[in-house]
Amino acid sequence: MSFDIDKVRADFPILSRQVNGRPLVYLDSGASAQKPQVVIDAISRAYGSEYANVHRGMHYLSNLATERYEAVRTTIARFLNAPHEDEVIFTSGTTEGINLVSYGWAAPRLQAGDEIVLSVLEHHANIVPWHFLRERQGVVLKWVEPEADGSLPAQKMLSAITPRTRLVAVTHMSNVTGTVVDVAAICRGTDVPVLVDGSQAAVHMPVDIAAIGCDFYAITGHKLYGPSGSGAIWIARDRQAEMQPFMGGGDMIRDVSRDAVSYADPPLRFEAGTPGIVNQIGLGAALEYLMDLGMENIAAHERGLRDHARARLRELNWVDVQGDAPDKAAIFSLTMQGAHAHDIATVLDKRGIAVRAGTHCAMPLMQHYGLSASARASFAMYNTMDEVDALIDGLSFCRELFG
Repeated sequence: MSFDIDKVRADFPILSRQVNGRPLVYLDSGASAQKPQVVIDAISRAYGSEYANVHRGMHYLSNLATERYEAVRTTIARFLNAPHEDEVIFTSGTTEGINLVSYGWAAPRLQAGDEIVLSVLEHHANIVPWHFLRERQGVVLKWVEPEADGSLPAQKMLSAITPRTRLVAVTHMSNVTGTVVDVAAICRGTDVPVLVDGSQAAVHMPVDIAAIGCDFYAITGHKLYGPSGSGAIWIARDRQAEMQPFMGGGDMIRDVSRDAVSYADPPLRFEAGTPGIVNQIGLGAALEYLMDLGMENIAAHERGLRDHARARLRELNWVDVQGDAPDKAAIFSLTMQGAHAHDIATVLDKRGIAVRAGTHCAMPLMQHYGLSASARASFAMYNTMDEVDALIDGLSFCRELFG
């Protein structure tokens, strides 16, 4: 299917609204993406005419809800080219997925002095769970810094691995700079288990887990044009076999007595309690929508946005862009002398342009750049070249305003 930007934009109702009397230019998809009508419809239908609790129900609606819900597991496996759908574990998002690995796989296995190799590019979701192990079990965190252009060579990550390294935890794409990391090369270069935070990458480019060769790959639904509170983590079968359940409750058990408990087979073993049924159904609708458009088509459109934005931003010699790696997404973190990031975001908002300002849940990276905050423009498949130009005009207005 060819990529028609006008048709894509028409699929997102919110893009037709105005903010502060101007057409909305939404450049905050790195934080959370807008939702297409097919997702809104799927959620409405699930609540309006198909809702019941899933699994073990003996009535029509429960069976229907279970069918809709479990079908999403197959959709996610297809979207990620995962080898087996029972390796897909539903979560509320990447944060829960990484915490599941921290509590269920790493905590029972790692001892004081064992190492986890991290990059400075990581989101807090791929930092704080490992700090828990550092605080509670004496695990050592080894940090790898990006290059001056924001890139993170695979060999640099591999060089940090020692005989005490038990896990490599790395982002596939930085949420701040858009840097794409060659995670497949990292996986090929080590026998140490590799966890990949795919929150950003899965949105902007095709992901092939079978080709990557990692052990854990986490995604979050709200960035993938799906509902908040939806997501999944792919965990290889051999790693699942090494894990203890993280949360206990209904659905994850086989048998419970006063004296003992036995657990269900994965993936249910790691999915305690009533799940976010409708959220996951909405995520399934979002992924089907993306696959219909074609991730290669989306990536090509966004490369055009990236190249245009990169060229236009380079015209502004009074704007500093943090990290401009050759292989990156259309995500730009920027600062301007004389204007705080919050001021930039506020001025842009008055012009209907939504950007993020702050540390972007990546304080170690901000510290690396010597910044307390930056403004971030993160483009998505529904953005246009005209919106790139609107951002540049807005930044120029900031320059005039703050001198």
